[in-house]
Amino acid sequence: MDESPPDSVAPPAPAEGLVYKRIVLKLSGEALSGEIGGSGIRPETLRSLAQELRDVHRMGAQIGIVVGGGNIFRGLAGAAAGMDRSQSDYMGMLATVINSLALQDALEKVGTPVRVMTAIEVRQVAEPYIRRRAMRHLEKGYIVIFAAGTGNPYFSTDTAAALRAMEINAQALLKATKVEGIYDRDPIKHAGAQMFARISYERFLVDRIGVMDQTAIALCRENKLPIRVFKLGERGNILRVCRGEPIGTVVE
Repeated sequence: MDESPPDSVAPPAPAEGLVYKRIVLKLSGEALSGEIGGSGIRPETLRSLAQELRDVHRMGAQIGIVVGGGNIFRGLAGAAAGMDRSQSDYMGMLATVINSLALQDALEKVGTPVRVMTAIEVRQVAEPYIRRRAMRHLEKGYIVIFAAGTGNPYFSTDTAAALRAMEINAQALLKATKVEGIYDRDPIKHAGAQMFARISYERFLVDRIGVMDQTAIALCRENKLPIRVFKLGERGNILRVCRGEPIGTVVE
């Protein structure tokens, strides 16, 4: 497979009005299914997401994406059912490759240049992850989708997103969720739950808030990478976060 990007990609637009000009966006696999706890990939949801990412990309943002695989297979669920944990996690990584290819197709259909880079080699469909090449793709105007997590079992895609964000010198890690931000208790179960506008890494870790993997939070804390947690379901929220608008929760 030819891994060199074509020369026909237009240079990215100047990133005017953006607080975060290079980001890593973490999506759950459920985000592609269109429903909480959903499975499979819903074409309408995928198309809408691709259009929103196209709009942010056209503003000049450099975008890396890490997508989970829970809509197809969850490594932890397989292990809980008696599978070997490493084998189960590798299956989950392959599920993220499927989702990444689906998102790549949707982005290309709305006219957005994109590359999929995977931590597990599947050269027929994606190029292997190489940090310097990923940064070059971003600088040339591609969206880069990072597939297969870290390539190692026992690490979540949240941790993979934090790692990739650090490696490409992203200015923020954006965590898209099903609710508005981080709450003091589950807002789906408790009507009086209060959302935090800001929360420290330390409190996140001490309170064991389940929005994001603890290893990912610790990694961001050690490298002073801000995390923005926000609701994906409202159109335009990704751009609002990149502009620094006060939506969702900031972890710093």
